[in-house]
Parts: sequence; structure tokens; C-alpha cells
Amino acid sequence: MSKSTTVCVDASVILRYVLQPENTSIQKLWKKWMAEEVNLVAPSLLFYEVTNALYQQQRNNILSAETIWETLELSLELPIALVNEANLHVKAREIAMRYNLPATYDAHYLALAEWMEIDLWTADMRLVNSLKPFKVKWVKGIE
Repeated sequence: MSKSTTVCVDASVILRYVLQPENTSIQKLWKKWMAEEVNLVAPSLLFYEVTNALYQQQRNNILSAETIWETLELSLELPIALVNEANLHVKAREIAMRYNLPATYDAHYLALAEWMEIDLWTADMRLVNSLKPFKVKWVKGIE
């Protein structure tokens, strides 16, 4: 995909940003996006996934309820435009089949990025690695 002033981010990016303030990779990238006024977009399922992941952290006694609450509030305040386009569901199913994905959640982010012709950023290296055989160059991984 071409360079753009808009990028798609998935839930793993948001979780890494809010839960790992010491992670220089994500913090530098986020700071760069904000300085360059990059528009961040995601499919409308973004905060369903973020909320669930945070709940799982609390449920498994990894983080306190207070930390989860504060982190969720911070996540919801991030400048991300949510896209609720009905056709993304059809495209996500097609993409899940094309790339042999185990579910359509990741495929929704891929569908949005493909449809908008922008890069998708993810901290999910499993997803990045699963797409390598398909030479999908517009999916960017954050380690």
C-alpha cells in the first residue's frame, strides 16, 4: 500500500501502547504519528477487543481492576476514528479465507486497510508471520 497520512491500527497496538509505557518501539512510533498528525483508523470492533483483552488481564489476576479501569479509559480517549462499514464484514470473510486465518477478527483490520489502501500496524507478530508467504507488504509489525 502507498504511504499515507492515515494508518489502520489493531487492538494489539492499542494494548501495547497503554499497557507498556516503557516499550520504546511503540512509544516512539506513537509520538511520530502524533507529531506528523497521522490519522488513525480501525474497524468498529477495536474497543470490543481492547475491553475483552483488558478484562482477561484482570480475570487472570495479571493486572488490578483499578489499572484495567484506568487503561480502558485511556484507550477510549485515543484519537482513533472507528469505521463501521457493512461491506467490511463481507471483505473480512474473503480475506480470512484468502490468507487462511483462524478467525475473522484480524481480517476486519486487514479488510479496512486494504479497502482504504493504507498500512495496517499490529503488534501481533503471529499475524505478521502468517501473512509473509502471501507477500502482504502493507502489514507492519511492531516488536
